[in-house]
Amino acid sequence: MINLTINHNDKRISFFITLFIASIGGFVFSVLHTPIPWLLGSMIAVFIGSRFSPVLLYWPSWIRNIGLMIVGYSIGLSFTKTALFEIGGKLPSMLLMTVSLVAFCSGIAFVVSKLTGVDYPTVLTGSIPGGLSQMIIFAEEMKGIDITTVTFLQVARLMMIIFFVPFLIFGPFFKNAPTHSVSDLVSKGVQAPEHLVPMILLFAVICCLFAYLAMKLKFPTPFLLGPILGTAAFTISGLHGPQLSPAILDISQLMLGGYIGLLLKPEKLEHKARIITLAIISGLVMILGSLGLSLLLVYHSHITPSTSFLSVAPGGMDQMGILAHEVHADLSMVTGYQLFRLFFIYFAVPPILRLLFKIGRRKRVGTT
Repeated sequence: MINLTINHNDKRISFFITLFIASIGGFVFSVLHTPIPWLLGSMIAVFIGSRFSPVLLYWPSWIRNIGLMIVGYSIGLSFTKTALFEIGGKLPSMLLMTVSLVAFCSGIAFVVSKLTGVDYPTVLTGSIPGGLSQMIIFAEEMKGIDITTVTFLQVARLMMIIFFVPFLIFGPFFKNAPTHSVSDLVSKGVQAPEHLVPMILLFAVICCLFAYLAMKLKFPTPFLLGPILGTAAFTISGLHGPQLSPAILDISQLMLGGYIGLLLKPEKLEHKARIITLAIISGLVMILGSLGLSLLLVYHSHITPSTSFLSVAPGGMDQMGILAHEVHADLSMVTGYQLFRLFFIYFAVPPILRLLFKIGRRKRVGTT
């Protein structure tokens, strides 16, 4: 196969080729009626295309950021004063579920480390759930951690979550009939205003402003978190934005799927067959573990199984939010749990890992 490369000036051509591949994947998955087809289809198509295409595929990060902002706005609409008080009452449960999930993933990382021979700090950093960008930055800062392996493990977990969780959540195990959750009541109560264009433009400015502020304050995933906080703040204050059409939400899925599909680069791994196999197995075990935790949450908090599972699933807040919207789960509750874990991983996990790795290094030095 002739290996063609696209120089910097031809990135637009490379992008349009990638967009075409992603669109084909989304269309095929849509015809097949798979869950979240424009996310899954574009992601899988771009991943496969990047392996076999003679052209170097390209997906600009600003398109991913726009997709995140659309999802963030949609999630932010679900927050009301009632939803906020309901989430506040579940903070102890959020802490317990988050710590339990992180501890469970740490145990999986220990087993994977022993089976692969890869050092535990690298595998642990690659196994922390829901903090892809934060853990990659952390790996860059820490000495002795293989950033390629960390990136692969994080992206492999994310892709497995995105691929397998929709089929679980749409399966017979979960009751997906529409429920009267807070989010559903909000969605039904918020009607598109008479002057749709001025209102959507106002919220577009709000989302952009809060995304910029979140980026300046170095918040995790600022282009998602900023619009969520901005839209939620104005919604709680009484200014309701219009609901987005399914077509716009499909476009946001395409924007995210194309970007995620290019993240995974197994050719850069050493011992790739063994690590890929164990990454898949560990990802499945994480999903089953989160499923077990969700059953406990259903029992103690009396929320629907789909809301519970999406709340504790070790994926990204944007993907879980899209799924929650699709299956009529309580979107504000799912976002609350995912948001709590995101901040916990952002603020609490790195200092704890630094302390543990420092103690581990001292022990190794003491035994030599």
